[in-house]
Amino acid sequence: MNKFFITLILFIFVLGLGIGIGSWVSTSNQDGQPKAAESEPLFYRNPMDPTITSPVPAKDGMGMDYIPVYAKQETQAERVVLFYRNPMNPEITSPIPAKGSMGMDYIPVYAKQETQAERVVLFYRNPMNPEITSPIPAKGSMGMDYIPVYADRRLTVESAGTVTIDPVVVQNMGVRTSTVQRKSFARTVRALGRVDVNEERILRLHPKVEGWVEEIFIDKSGEMVAEDDILLGIYSPKLVATQEEYLLALASQGAVTELTIPEVRKGAGQLVESSRTRLEFFDVPDHQIRELEESKKVKKSLHIHSPASGTVINVGVRRGQYVTPKTELYQITDLSEVWVYAQVYDYELPWIKVGDEVEMALASLPGEAFAGVLSYIYPYAEAKTRTTKVRIVFDNANFKLRPEMLADVKIHADVQHDVLVIPTEAVVRSSDEPQVFVDRGEGKYEPRTVRLGVSSGNQVVVLSGLKQAEKVVTSAQFLIDSESKLNEAISKMLAEGEAEAEAEASNGTATEHAETGSHHHD
Repeated sequence: MNKFFITLILFIFVLGLGIGIGSWVSTSNQDGQPKAAESEPLFYRNPMDPTITSPVPAKDGMGMDYIPVYAKQETQAERVVLFYRNPMNPEITSPIPAKGSMGMDYIPVYAKQETQAERVVLFYRNPMNPEITSPIPAKGSMGMDYIPVYADRRLTVESAGTVTIDPVVVQNMGVRTSTVQRKSFARTVRALGRVDVNEERILRLHPKVEGWVEEIFIDKSGEMVAEDDILLGIYSPKLVATQEEYLLALASQGAVTELTIPEVRKGAGQLVESSRTRLEFFDVPDHQIRELEESKKVKKSLHIHSPASGTVINVGVRRGQYVTPKTELYQITDLSEVWVYAQVYDYELPWIKVGDEVEMALASLPGEAFAGVLSYIYPYAEAKTRTTKVRIVFDNANFKLRPEMLADVKIHADVQHDVLVIPTEAVVRSSDEPQVFVDRGEGKYEPRTVRLGVSSGNQVVVLSGLKQAEKVVTSAQFLIDSESKLNEAISKMLAEGEAEAEAEASNGTATEHAETGSHHHD
Protein backbone atom coordinates (compact mmCIF):
# COMPACT_ATOMS: atom_id res chain seq x y z
CA MET A 1 0.00 0.00 0.00
CA ASN A 2 2.75 2.35 0.95
CA LYS A 3 4.56 1.40 -2.18
CA PHE A 4 1.46 2.21 -4.22
CA PHE A 5 1.15 5.71 -2.71
CA ILE A 6 4.83 6.37 -3.24
CA THR A 7 4.53 5.36 -6.89
CA LEU A 8 1.39 7.56 -7.30
CA ILE A 9 3.14 10.55 -5.80
CA LEU A 10 6.16 10.10 -8.09
CA PHE A 11 3.82 9.81 -11.09
CA ILE A 12 1.99 13.01 -10.19
CA PHE A 13 5.33 14.82 -9.68
CA VAL A 14 6.70 13.70 -13.02
CA LEU A 15 3.41 14.60 -14.73
CA GLY A 16 3.46 18.14 -13.26
CA LEU A 17 7.10 18.60 -14.19
CA GLY A 18 6.34 17.55 -17.75
CA ILE A 19 3.37 19.93 -18.00
CA GLY A 20 5.55 22.84 -16.73
CA ILE A 21 8.36 22.12 -19.14
CA GLY A 22 5.91 21.84 -22.02
CA SER A 23 4.31 25.17 -21.17
CA TRP A 24 7.69 26.86 -21.01
CA VAL A 25 8.79 25.40 -24.29
CA SER A 26 5.50 26.45 -25.90
CA THR A 27 5.89 30.02 -24.68
CA SER A 28 9.51 30.10 -25.83
CA ASN A 29 8.49 28.92 -29.28
CA GLN A 30 5.76 31.57 -29.57
CA ASP A 31 8.19 34.37 -28.69
CA GLY A 32 11.32 33.26 -30.47
CA GLN A 33 10.58 30.98 -33.35
CA PRO A 34 8.68 33.47 -35.56
CA LYS A 35 11.50 36.00 -35.23
CA ALA A 36 13.96 33.33 -36.24
CA ALA A 37 11.68 32.39 -39.09
CA GLU A 38 11.42 35.99 -40.11
CA SER A 39 15.20 36.34 -40.09
CA GLU A 40 15.74 33.16 -42.05
CA PRO A 41 16.09 33.66 -45.82
CA LEU A 42 13.71 31.95 -48.20
CA PHE A 43 16.45 31.35 -50.76
CA TYR A 44 19.65 32.80 -52.11
CA ARG A 45 20.05 34.65 -55.46
CA ASN A 46 23.04 34.79 -57.77
CA PRO A 47 24.33 38.42 -57.68
CA MET A 48 25.38 38.25 -61.33
CA ASP A 49 22.23 36.57 -62.61
CA PRO A 50 19.04 37.13 -60.50
CA THR A 51 17.31 34.24 -62.30
CA ILE A 52 19.65 31.69 -60.69
CA THR A 53 18.74 30.85 -57.09
CA SER A 54 19.78 28.34 -54.41
CA PRO A 55 17.98 27.07 -51.26
CA VAL A 56 21.26 27.23 -49.32
CA PRO A 57 24.14 29.70 -49.20
CA ALA A 58 26.45 29.36 -52.20
CA LYS A 59 29.05 31.13 -54.34
CA ASP A 60 29.02 31.85 -58.06
CA GLY A 61 31.76 31.18 -60.57
CA MET A 62 33.51 34.44 -59.65
CA GLY A 63 33.56 33.59 -55.95
CA MET A 64 30.80 36.07 -55.02
CA ASP A 65 28.31 35.08 -52.26
CA TYR A 66 24.70 34.57 -53.26
CA ILE A 67 22.38 37.32 -51.94
CA PRO A 68 19.78 36.16 -49.34
CA VAL A 69 16.12 36.92 -50.08
CA TYR A 70 13.85 37.16 -47.00
CA ALA A 71 10.14 36.34 -46.61
CA LYS A 72 9.09 39.89 -45.84
CA GLN A 73 11.60 41.74 -48.03
CA GLU A 74 9.04 44.02 -49.65
CA THR A 75 11.45 46.88 -50.07
CA GLN A 76 14.08 44.59 -51.53
CA ALA A 77 11.48 42.98 -53.80
CA GLU A 78 10.74 46.38 -55.23
CA ARG A 79 14.42 46.79 -56.03
CA VAL A 80 14.76 43.56 -58.04
CA VAL A 81 17.02 44.19 -61.01
CA LEU A 82 15.30 43.41 -64.30
CA PHE A 83 18.28 44.10 -66.55
CA TYR A 84 21.23 46.41 -67.04
CA ARG A 85 21.37 49.31 -69.55
CA ASN A 86 24.37 50.68 -71.44
CA PRO A 87 24.93 54.26 -70.12
CA MET A 88 26.14 55.42 -73.54
CA ASN A 89 23.35 53.80 -75.57
CA PRO A 90 20.10 53.05 -73.65
CA GLU A 91 18.99 50.68 -76.42
CA ILE A 92 21.73 48.19 -75.50
CA THR A 93 20.87 46.07 -72.44
CA SER A 94 22.27 43.03 -70.63
CA PRO A 95 20.66 40.51 -68.21
CA ILE A 96 23.80 40.58 -66.05
CA PRO A 97 26.17 43.34 -64.91
CA ALA A 98 28.57 44.37 -67.68
CA LYS A 99 30.85 47.16 -68.87
CA GLY A 100 30.66 49.23 -72.02
CA SER A 101 33.39 49.73 -74.60
CA MET A 102 34.59 52.78 -72.66
CA GLY A 103 34.82 50.86 -69.38
CA MET A 104 31.63 52.34 -67.89
CA ASP A 105 29.41 50.05 -65.76
CA TYR A 106 25.94 49.27 -67.11
CA ILE A 107 23.13 50.95 -65.13
CA PRO A 108 20.69 48.60 -63.31
CA VAL A 109 16.97 48.92 -64.12
CA TYR A 110 14.70 47.79 -61.26
CA ALA A 111 11.32 46.05 -61.34
CA LYS A 112 9.37 48.93 -59.84
CA GLN A 113 11.50 51.83 -60.98
CA GLU A 114 8.61 54.03 -61.98
CA THR A 115 10.47 57.25 -61.39
CA GLN A 116 13.48 56.02 -63.35
CA ALA A 117 11.21 54.77 -66.13
CA GLU A 118 9.81 58.26 -66.46
CA ARG A 119 13.33 59.69 -66.80
CA VAL A 120 14.31 57.72 -69.89
CA VAL A 121 16.68 59.79 -72.02
CA LEU A 122 15.22 60.52 -75.45
CA PHE A 123 18.33 62.18 -76.90
CA TYR A 124 21.10 64.62 -76.07
CA ARG A 125 21.19 68.28 -77.16
CA ASN A 126 24.18 70.50 -77.92
CA PRO A 127 24.26 73.19 -75.18
CA MET A 128 25.54 75.82 -77.62
CA ASN A 129 23.22 74.97 -80.52
CA PRO A 130 19.92 73.30 -79.48
CA GLU A 131 19.27 72.26 -83.09
CA ILE A 132 22.16 69.78 -82.94
CA THR A 133 21.24 66.52 -81.17
CA SER A 134 22.77 63.10 -80.62
CA PRO A 135 21.22 59.72 -79.66
CA ILE A 136 24.15 59.04 -77.31
CA PRO A 137 26.13 61.22 -74.87
CA ALA A 138 28.64 63.43 -76.68
CA LYS A 139 30.71 66.58 -76.35
CA GLY A 140 30.54 69.78 -78.36
CA SER A 141 33.40 71.47 -80.19
CA MET A 142 34.16 73.45 -77.02
CA GLY A 143 34.30 70.33 -74.83
CA MET A 144 30.88 70.88 -73.21
CA ASP A 145 28.74 67.82 -72.48
CA TYR A 146 25.49 67.48 -74.42
CA ILE A 147 22.39 68.03 -72.26
CA PRO A 148 20.05 65.02 -71.84
CA VAL A 149 16.40 65.42 -72.88
CA TYR A 150 14.10 63.08 -70.96
CA ALA A 151 10.88 61.33 -71.97
CA ASP A 152 8.94 63.02 -69.18
CA ARG A 153 9.50 66.53 -70.54
CA ARG A 154 5.76 67.11 -70.69
CA LEU A 155 5.58 66.71 -66.92
CA THR A 156 7.76 69.80 -66.47
CA VAL A 157 5.43 72.09 -68.41
CA GLU A 158 3.37 73.90 -65.84
CA SER A 159 2.25 76.71 -68.09
CA ALA A 160 2.92 77.64 -71.68
CA GLY A 161 6.66 77.30 -72.14
CA THR A 162 7.63 76.94 -68.46
CA VAL A 163 10.60 74.61 -68.07
CA THR A 164 12.24 72.83 -65.14
CA ILE A 165 15.99 72.30 -65.29
CA ASP A 166 18.12 70.23 -62.96
CA PRO A 167 20.30 72.39 -60.67
CA VAL A 168 23.45 70.64 -61.92
CA VAL A 169 22.51 71.46 -65.51
CA VAL A 170 21.76 75.05 -64.48
CA GLN A 171 25.23 75.35 -63.05
CA ASN A 172 26.85 73.78 -66.10
CA MET A 173 24.94 76.18 -68.38
CA GLY A 174 26.19 79.16 -66.39
CA VAL A 175 22.73 80.59 -65.72
CA ARG A 176 22.84 83.99 -63.97
CA THR A 177 19.94 86.13 -62.77
CA SER A 178 19.31 89.77 -61.92
CA THR A 179 16.65 91.36 -59.70
CA VAL A 180 14.02 93.70 -61.16
CA GLN A 181 14.62 97.10 -59.54
CA ARG A 182 12.40 100.15 -59.13
CA LYS A 183 14.35 103.39 -59.37
CA SER A 184 14.83 106.64 -61.29
CA PHE A 185 16.06 106.10 -64.83
CA ALA A 186 17.45 108.42 -67.47
CA ARG A 187 18.63 108.08 -71.02
CA THR A 188 22.35 108.74 -71.09
CA VAL A 189 23.84 110.90 -73.82
CA ARG A 190 27.62 110.57 -73.96
CA ALA A 191 29.92 113.23 -75.36
CA LEU A 192 33.48 114.49 -75.23
CA GLY A 193 33.88 117.66 -73.18
CA ARG A 194 36.50 120.38 -72.78
CA VAL A 195 36.96 122.35 -69.56
CA ASP A 196 37.09 126.12 -69.95
CA VAL A 197 36.84 129.21 -67.77
CA ASN A 198 33.55 130.78 -66.81
CA GLU A 199 33.30 133.78 -69.13
CA GLU A 200 31.09 135.58 -66.62
CA ARG A 201 33.93 135.54 -64.06
CA ILE A 202 36.77 136.91 -66.23
CA LEU A 203 38.20 140.27 -65.06
CA ARG A 204 40.47 142.49 -67.19
CA LEU A 205 42.18 145.25 -65.23
CA HIS A 206 43.18 148.58 -66.87
CA PRO A 207 44.55 151.75 -65.22
CA LYS A 208 42.40 154.88 -65.10
CA VAL A 209 45.30 157.26 -65.73
CA GLU A 210 48.54 157.37 -67.66
CA GLY A 211 51.74 156.70 -65.78
CA TRP A 212 54.70 154.44 -65.09
CA VAL A 213 54.81 151.22 -63.12
CA GLU A 214 57.02 151.93 -60.11
CA GLU A 215 56.71 148.56 -58.34
CA ILE A 216 54.96 145.26 -59.05
CA PHE A 217 53.83 142.76 -56.41
CA ILE A 218 52.12 140.11 -58.59
CA ASP A 219 54.36 139.40 -61.57
CA LYS A 220 53.57 135.77 -62.53
CA SER A 221 50.53 134.23 -64.17
CA GLY A 222 48.82 131.41 -62.31
CA GLU A 223 49.09 133.11 -58.92
CA MET A 224 46.03 133.20 -56.70
CA VAL A 225 44.94 136.61 -55.47
CA ALA A 226 42.28 137.66 -53.00
CA GLU A 227 40.01 140.65 -53.24
CA ASP A 228 41.83 143.93 -52.34
CA ASP A 229 45.33 142.44 -52.64
CA ILE A 230 47.98 144.96 -53.85
CA LEU A 231 48.97 144.24 -57.44
CA LEU A 232 51.35 147.10 -58.35
CA GLY A 233 52.30 150.71 -57.66
CA ILE A 234 51.98 153.38 -60.36
CA TYR A 235 53.33 156.94 -60.69
CA SER A 236 51.04 159.31 -62.53
CA PRO A 237 51.36 163.13 -62.69
CA LYS A 238 47.58 163.31 -62.81
CA LEU A 239 47.33 161.39 -59.52
CA VAL A 240 49.91 163.69 -57.92
CA ALA A 241 47.95 166.78 -59.00
CA THR A 242 44.72 165.28 -57.67
CA GLN A 243 46.38 164.61 -54.29
CA GLU A 244 47.55 168.26 -54.13
CA GLU A 245 44.06 169.46 -54.92
CA TYR A 246 42.68 167.30 -52.13
CA LEU A 247 45.21 168.64 -49.62
CA LEU A 248 44.42 172.26 -50.62
CA ALA A 249 40.69 171.55 -50.25
CA LEU A 250 41.29 170.17 -46.76
CA ALA A 251 43.35 173.23 -45.82
CA SER A 252 40.66 175.58 -47.12
CA GLN A 253 38.00 173.75 -45.19
CA GLY A 254 40.05 174.13 -41.99
CA ALA A 255 40.53 177.87 -42.59
CA VAL A 256 36.86 178.68 -43.01
CA THR A 257 35.56 176.74 -40.06
CA GLU A 258 35.81 179.88 -37.88
CA LEU A 259 33.88 182.03 -40.38
CA THR A 260 30.24 182.64 -39.70
CA ILE A 261 29.19 182.76 -43.36
CA PRO A 262 27.42 179.44 -44.07
CA GLU A 263 27.85 179.65 -47.83
CA VAL A 264 31.66 179.82 -47.55
CA ARG A 265 31.82 176.82 -45.20
CA LYS A 266 29.49 174.85 -47.49
CA GLY A 267 31.59 175.65 -50.58
CA ALA A 268 34.78 174.53 -48.81
CA GLY A 269 33.13 171.24 -47.81
CA GLN A 270 31.94 170.60 -51.36
CA LEU A 271 35.45 171.18 -52.69
CA VAL A 272 36.89 168.59 -50.26
CA GLU A 273 34.23 166.05 -51.20
CA SER A 274 34.80 166.61 -54.92
CA SER A 275 38.57 166.17 -54.61
CA ARG A 276 38.18 162.94 -52.61
CA THR A 277 35.67 161.56 -55.10
CA ARG A 278 38.12 162.22 -57.91
CA LEU A 279 40.79 160.18 -56.10
CA GLU A 280 38.33 157.33 -55.62
CA PHE A 281 37.39 157.41 -59.30
CA PHE A 282 41.09 156.98 -60.11
CA ASP A 283 41.02 153.77 -57.98
CA VAL A 284 43.22 155.24 -55.26
CA PRO A 285 42.70 152.85 -52.29
CA ASP A 286 41.07 154.06 -49.08
CA HIS A 287 44.10 153.34 -46.92
CA GLN A 288 46.28 155.66 -49.03
CA ILE A 289 43.64 158.40 -48.93
CA ARG A 290 43.62 158.13 -45.12
CA GLU A 291 47.43 158.25 -45.06
CA LEU A 292 47.28 161.40 -47.25
CA GLU A 293 44.82 163.02 -44.85
CA GLU A 294 46.97 162.18 -41.84
CA SER A 295 50.43 162.97 -43.25
CA LYS A 296 49.39 165.90 -45.46
CA LYS A 297 52.12 164.76 -47.89
CA VAL A 298 51.64 163.84 -51.53
CA LYS A 299 52.66 160.26 -52.47
CA LYS A 300 54.51 159.67 -55.72
CA SER A 301 53.38 156.06 -56.18
CA LEU A 302 49.85 154.90 -55.56
CA HIS A 303 48.69 151.28 -55.36
CA ILE A 304 46.30 149.41 -57.63
CA HIS A 305 44.42 146.65 -55.79
CA SER A 306 42.68 143.51 -57.07
CA PRO A 307 38.94 144.15 -57.35
CA ALA A 308 38.07 140.40 -56.97
CA SER A 309 39.47 137.04 -55.97
CA GLY A 310 40.73 134.64 -58.59
CA THR A 311 43.66 133.30 -60.55
CA VAL A 312 45.96 135.55 -62.58
CA ILE A 313 45.68 134.30 -66.15
CA ASN A 314 47.85 137.00 -67.73
CA VAL A 315 50.26 139.71 -66.53
CA GLY A 316 50.36 142.54 -69.09
CA VAL A 317 52.98 144.93 -67.63
CA ARG A 318 56.43 144.97 -66.10
CA ARG A 319 58.27 147.33 -63.76
CA GLY A 320 59.06 150.71 -65.34
CA GLN A 321 56.60 150.26 -68.19
CA TYR A 322 54.54 153.23 -69.32
CA VAL A 323 50.86 152.46 -69.24
CA THR A 324 47.68 154.12 -70.43
CA PRO A 325 43.99 153.28 -69.95
CA LYS A 326 44.32 151.07 -73.05
CA THR A 327 46.92 148.87 -71.37
CA GLU A 328 45.67 145.61 -69.85
CA LEU A 329 47.48 145.24 -66.55
CA TYR A 330 46.08 141.85 -65.51
CA GLN A 331 43.55 139.24 -66.53
CA ILE A 332 42.07 137.55 -63.47
CA THR A 333 39.59 134.65 -63.59
CA ASP A 334 37.61 133.05 -60.80
CA LEU A 335 38.06 129.27 -61.30
CA SER A 336 35.82 128.24 -58.41
CA GLU A 337 33.21 127.60 -61.11
CA VAL A 338 34.04 126.42 -64.63
CA TRP A 339 32.28 125.77 -67.89
CA VAL A 340 32.55 122.57 -69.91
CA TYR A 341 31.78 122.57 -73.61
CA ALA A 342 30.51 119.31 -75.11
CA GLN A 343 29.56 118.33 -78.64
CA VAL A 344 26.23 116.49 -79.06
CA TYR A 345 25.20 114.70 -82.25
CA ASP A 346 22.08 115.81 -84.06
CA TYR A 347 20.09 112.61 -83.42
CA GLU A 348 20.60 113.00 -79.66
CA LEU A 349 19.55 116.65 -79.46
CA PRO A 350 15.81 115.88 -79.04
CA TRP A 351 16.57 114.05 -75.78
CA ILE A 352 18.42 116.83 -73.96
CA LYS A 353 17.21 120.10 -72.48
CA VAL A 354 18.48 122.92 -70.29
CA GLY A 355 18.55 121.84 -66.65
CA ASP A 356 19.49 118.19 -67.27
CA GLU A 357 21.88 116.67 -64.76
CA VAL A 358 25.36 115.90 -66.07
CA GLU A 359 28.07 113.56 -64.80
CA MET A 360 31.70 114.04 -65.81
CA ALA A 361 34.86 111.93 -65.43
CA LEU A 362 38.46 112.78 -66.27
CA ALA A 363 41.37 110.51 -67.12
CA SER A 364 43.64 112.53 -64.81
CA LEU A 365 41.30 111.93 -61.85
CA PRO A 366 40.35 108.23 -62.03
CA GLY A 367 37.52 107.15 -59.79
CA GLU A 368 36.17 110.67 -59.27
CA ALA A 369 32.88 111.92 -60.70
CA PHE A 370 31.77 115.55 -60.98
CA ALA A 371 28.15 116.67 -61.04
CA GLY A 372 26.97 119.61 -63.10
CA VAL A 373 23.97 121.10 -64.88
CA LEU A 374 23.41 121.75 -68.56
CA SER A 375 23.00 125.53 -68.77
CA TYR A 376 22.84 126.36 -72.46
CA ILE A 377 22.38 124.76 -75.89
CA TYR A 378 23.93 126.83 -78.65
CA PRO A 379 21.59 127.72 -81.51
CA TYR A 380 23.98 126.66 -84.28
CA ALA A 381 25.81 123.48 -85.33
CA GLU A 382 29.44 122.92 -86.17
CA ALA A 383 29.88 122.51 -89.93
CA LYS A 384 32.87 120.15 -89.73
CA THR A 385 31.66 117.78 -87.03
CA ARG A 386 27.90 118.08 -87.58
CA THR A 387 27.46 118.45 -83.83
CA THR A 388 25.89 121.09 -81.60
CA LYS A 389 27.81 122.67 -78.74
CA VAL A 390 26.31 122.67 -75.27
CA ARG A 391 27.54 124.42 -72.13
CA ILE A 392 27.64 122.75 -68.73
CA VAL A 393 28.37 124.45 -65.40
CA PHE A 394 30.47 122.65 -62.76
CA ASP A 395 31.43 123.71 -59.27
CA ASN A 396 35.20 123.76 -58.80
CA ALA A 397 35.72 124.81 -55.19
CA ASN A 398 38.74 122.48 -54.83
CA PHE A 399 40.24 123.69 -58.16
CA LYS A 400 40.70 120.15 -59.51
CA LEU A 401 39.16 121.12 -62.84
CA ARG A 402 41.63 123.03 -64.98
CA PRO A 403 40.90 124.85 -68.24
CA GLU A 404 41.62 122.88 -71.45
CA MET A 405 41.28 119.48 -69.76
CA LEU A 406 39.37 116.83 -71.74
CA ALA A 407 36.58 114.92 -70.07
CA ASP A 408 33.96 112.20 -70.68
CA VAL A 409 30.51 113.71 -70.22
CA LYS A 410 27.27 111.82 -69.58
CA ILE A 411 24.06 113.85 -69.85
CA HIS A 412 21.16 112.22 -68.00
CA ALA A 413 18.31 113.15 -70.30
CA ASP A 414 14.61 112.30 -70.17
CA VAL A 415 14.65 111.37 -66.47
CA GLN A 416 11.84 109.00 -65.42
CA HIS A 417 11.15 108.41 -61.74
CA ASP A 418 9.94 105.23 -60.02
CA VAL A 419 10.15 102.84 -62.99
CA LEU A 420 11.06 99.14 -63.26
CA VAL A 421 14.50 98.52 -64.73
CA ILE A 422 16.23 95.31 -65.89
CA PRO A 423 19.50 94.60 -67.75
CA THR A 424 19.17 94.68 -71.53
CA GLU A 425 20.90 91.29 -71.74
CA ALA A 426 17.88 89.72 -70.02
CA VAL A 427 15.62 90.47 -73.01
CA VAL A 428 15.13 87.74 -75.62
CA ARG A 429 14.10 89.19 -78.99
CA SER A 430 13.80 85.93 -80.93
CA SER A 431 10.01 86.22 -81.22
CA ASP A 432 7.64 88.91 -82.42
CA GLU A 433 7.45 90.35 -78.91
CA PRO A 434 10.33 90.74 -76.45
CA GLN A 435 10.44 88.13 -73.69
CA VAL A 436 12.28 87.49 -70.46
CA PHE A 437 12.63 84.34 -68.39
CA VAL A 438 11.57 84.67 -64.76
CA ASP A 439 13.34 82.49 -62.20
CA ARG A 440 10.59 80.97 -60.03
CA GLY A 441 12.99 78.93 -57.92
CA GLU A 442 13.64 75.18 -57.73
CA GLY A 443 14.95 75.20 -61.28
CA LYS A 444 11.72 76.52 -62.82
CA TYR A 445 11.90 79.23 -65.49
CA GLU A 446 8.82 80.92 -66.91
CA PRO A 447 8.86 82.85 -70.20
CA ARG A 448 7.03 86.13 -69.97
CA THR A 449 6.21 88.72 -72.61
CA VAL A 450 7.16 92.27 -71.60
CA ARG A 451 6.59 95.77 -72.93
CA LEU A 452 9.76 97.83 -72.93
CA GLY A 453 10.41 101.57 -72.65
CA VAL A 454 13.55 103.59 -73.27
CA SER A 455 16.95 101.98 -72.89
CA SER A 456 20.27 103.44 -71.90
CA GLY A 457 23.62 101.76 -71.54
CA ASN A 458 23.00 98.20 -70.38
CA GLN A 459 19.58 98.81 -68.81
CA VAL A 460 16.03 99.12 -70.13
CA VAL A 461 12.72 100.26 -68.64
CA VAL A 462 9.94 97.65 -68.33
CA LEU A 463 6.47 99.13 -68.75
CA SER A 464 4.53 95.91 -68.12
CA GLY A 465 5.03 92.18 -67.62
CA LEU A 466 7.22 92.14 -64.51
CA LYS A 467 7.02 93.01 -60.84
CA GLN A 468 9.56 94.50 -58.48
CA ALA A 469 11.99 92.02 -56.84
CA GLU A 470 11.36 89.27 -59.41
CA LYS A 471 14.47 87.62 -60.82
CA VAL A 472 15.14 87.45 -64.55
CA VAL A 473 17.72 85.34 -66.36
CA THR A 474 20.63 87.34 -67.81
CA SER A 475 22.77 84.55 -69.30
CA ALA A 476 22.11 81.27 -71.14
CA GLN A 477 18.52 82.42 -71.70
CA PHE A 478 18.70 81.40 -75.37
CA LEU A 479 19.25 77.79 -74.30
CA ILE A 480 16.29 78.07 -71.94
CA ASP A 481 14.30 79.69 -74.75
CA SER A 482 14.88 76.74 -77.05
CA GLU A 483 13.98 74.36 -74.22
CA SER A 484 10.80 76.34 -73.55
CA LYS A 485 9.72 76.32 -77.18
CA LEU A 486 10.31 72.59 -77.44
CA ASN A 487 8.31 71.99 -74.27
CA GLU A 488 5.50 74.14 -75.59
CA ALA A 489 5.49 72.27 -78.90
CA ILE A 490 5.40 68.89 -77.10
CA SER A 491 2.57 70.11 -74.89
CA LYS A 492 0.57 71.19 -77.93
CA MET A 493 1.19 67.88 -79.68
CA LEU A 494 0.07 65.95 -76.62
CA ALA A 495 -3.01 68.13 -76.31
CA GLU A 496 -3.85 67.56 -79.98
CA GLY A 497 -3.34 63.80 -79.55
CA GLU A 498 -5.63 63.70 -76.55
CA ALA A 499 -8.25 65.74 -78.43
CA GLU A 500 -8.08 63.35 -81.39
CA ALA A 501 -8.37 60.36 -79.06
CA GLU A 502 -11.39 61.87 -77.35
CA ALA A 503 -12.93 62.65 -80.74
CA GLU A 504 -12.39 59.06 -81.91
CA ALA A 505 -13.81 57.70 -78.68
CA SER A 506 -16.80 60.00 -79.03
CA ASN A 507 -17.35 58.91 -82.65
CA GLY A 508 -17.08 55.25 -81.65
CA THR A 509 -19.64 55.70 -78.88
CA ALA A 510 -21.99 57.51 -81.23
CA THR A 511 -21.65 54.74 -83.82
CA GLU A 512 -22.28 52.07 -81.20
CA HIS A 513 -25.38 53.89 -80.00
CA ALA A 514 -26.57 54.24 -83.57
CA GLU A 515 -26.11 50.53 -84.24
CA THR A 516 -27.81 49.63 -80.98
CA GLY A 517 -30.73 51.89 -81.82
CA SER A 518 -31.05 50.43 -85.29
CA HIS A 519 -31.11 46.86 -83.98
CA HIS A 520 -33.72 47.79 -81.41
CA HIS A 521 -35.87 49.25 -84.14
CA ASP A 522 -35.70 46.03 -86.14
